Amino acid sequence: MEVRVEAARPEEFATELLALYAFEGAQAQEASPEVRAVDRALDGLIRQLIESGDFRGKPEETALHYTRGAIPARRVLLVGLGKRGKFGLDPGRRASAAACRRAAKLGVKRFATTNPFTGVEGIGVAQAYQAVAEGVFLGSYVFKKYKTEELEEIREVDSCTLLSPPGPEADEARAGAEAATKIMGAVQMSRDMINGPSNEVTPSYLARQAEELARTYGLSCTVLDREKMEEMGMCALLGVARGSSEPPCLIVLEYNADKANVPTFAIIGKGITFDSGGISIKPSEKMDEMKYDMAGGGVVLGVIRAAAELSLGCRIVGIVPALENMPSGSALKPGDILKSLSGKTIEVVNTDAEGRLALADALTFALRYKPTAVIDLATLTGACVIALGHHAAGMLGNNPALLAKIKAASEKTGEKVWELPLWEEYFEQLKSDVADVKNVGGRPAGTITGAAFISKFVDDIPWVHLDIAGTAWTEKERSYLAKGATAHGVRLLVQMLRDWS
Repeated sequence: MEVRVEAARPEEFATELLALYAFEGAQAQEASPEVRAVDRALDGLIRQLIESGDFRGKPEETALHYTRGAIPARRVLLVGLGKRGKFGLDPGRRASAAACRRAAKLGVKRFATTNPFTGVEGIGVAQAYQAVAEGVFLGSYVFKKYKTEELEEIREVDSCTLLSPPGPEADEARAGAEAATKIMGAVQMSRDMINGPSNEVTPSYLARQAEELARTYGLSCTVLDREKMEEMGMCALLGVARGSSEPPCLIVLEYNADKANVPTFAIIGKGITFDSGGISIKPSEKMDEMKYDMAGGGVVLGVIRAAAELSLGCRIVGIVPALENMPSGSALKPGDILKSLSGKTIEVVNTDAEGRLALADALTFALRYKPTAVIDLATLTGACVIALGHHAAGMLGNNPALLAKIKAASEKTGEKVWELPLWEEYFEQLKSDVADVKNVGGRPAGTITGAAFISKFVDDIPWVHLDIAGTAWTEKERSYLAKGATAHGVRLLVQMLRDWS
């Protein structure tokens, strides 16, 4: 998919399909200058659509018209923006994604779109065009790597032209679209990785992907194998891995590794490439989806790729504990006690609470880089899905300023987060009779106690935990998200890092 910006008037631009936008309840005379210009060229057709009620402007509603040579564009697609008072960056993304999806269904290979943010206060030109381009990329995503039949039924758009008014703002528009192209390349990479089957996307596969990113972008990459982790004392991570024949590894991918006097961010992603639950085995229904238990790790690789593409002025240490959680004669058992890299001992009550064990060692390892802040992402708890559904990630942490920065980035990107408390009372549930801590605290407040467990391995470094169990995957098409992996967190953290810079 190619997205480019061209300074041109929409009523004069030749294209297979031209997307225009209108607010719900707005009169034709209140439409954007682009809509009014095209309407004049079409002898009032758009006005008729709006005034007749055939097009109401509801979010992502579309109305198609063939121009019959009245303007160079063969088709005009009117897309609804919803109510003006509720409009913002994410509704704009959804609108451009709706335009792209309608174009694909029509078999259109190339289309053009205007800027739905024209006249909207508080949104700059570059920010607006970045959001429009992101929507187009999100709306165009198709995962077809393993398809061999009916490929002709999969319709894809090849390119989109974002139309900018002729003049100085075209350069700002190009900057926004270029940023979106770089960020969305990373998002699509992460989605492909997370969508992949676990017989291909193994710990070793993730390590090879990290090494390839290092070669492409001049990054530093170190992969610790089982022997090295045993030598270091990462027995929590290795305890989880011992039931699988797939060798585990700890992937360390660094951006700007040699930079001094810049903020250093340690970003850790759970990389369980398949989670059967181990001896505490999961129900068979939907166990196939447990291939996406490495979504946090996939997001980390995507964030670092985007940071390199954008040349961000910070240092990032991406850490992915990559392993499988499988049952076997050598697997971890309920009641076992593990000694973590930190020295803390952990009573394993449930082997299906394995992600936090792997993260415990990865977080302890991250502290050696003396990070400015630590952020971890993990499909950690089913309890988070019960609490927040599939629309927001659970967010917990120990530093209000860091939490606020992530929340601000969430509002810009539409990758929602919701803060949950991390009060001392919850830590009582993790007390063990036989070890320093146990890995589960029972059913009550499962998301919070999962984060409370992780917090024991970050010392007093500013830290945020993002539980993406409900947002990493969607079982049905939702607005600009196709079925499957979402890569929730890539755009969020890249925005936070850009804001911080």
